[in-house]
Amino acid sequence: MKRILILGSCGAGKSTFAKRLHRSLDIPIIHLDQHYWKPGWTRTESDEWQKKVTNLVKGDQWIMDGNYRSSLDMRLPQVDTVILLDFSPPVCLYRLLKRRIKADRADEIAGCQERISFELLKWVLWTFPRVNRKEIEKKLESSKKQKDIFILRSNKDVDLFLLDKINNK
Repeated sequence: MKRILILGSCGAGKSTFAKRLHRSLDIPIIHLDQHYWKPGWTRTESDEWQKKVTNLVKGDQWIMDGNYRSSLDMRLPQVDTVILLDFSPPVCLYRLLKRRIKADRADEIAGCQERISFELLKWVLWTFPRVNRKEIEKKLESSKKQKDIFILRSNKDVDLFLLDKINNK
């Protein structure tokens, strides 16, 4: 495991999991949200985003968390391991609300105050499970012979995965 991609819905715990994996493997983390969002939750333009991602994947080792469908086809060929945090929409929603109340985000984004918008709720409860997840699964299915792919569906799965990585370092 040298180039690891962590995917999942908002609130699935991608950044928190990336930090835990980093502590186990001592591989640098790339939180895509920190590279994509500009102050005030302004999106990075498509051409600029493609250039950023091209540069980000050049490193020899990294743990990268974030979905960003527009760049998945650029990132997927560069990884040896993919971890999909496949938590239910209610779990993700609960975690988003908890993160908002506690103002505790694992990957602080400069100039972006944590918020819950209708767009975000729609994405977590509808778009990700019905559109993005299916697209990710299709891409992972076509990559399963070339990549190590792990689908973690519970906190127990996460803990066991991390325990295994620590013990088999």
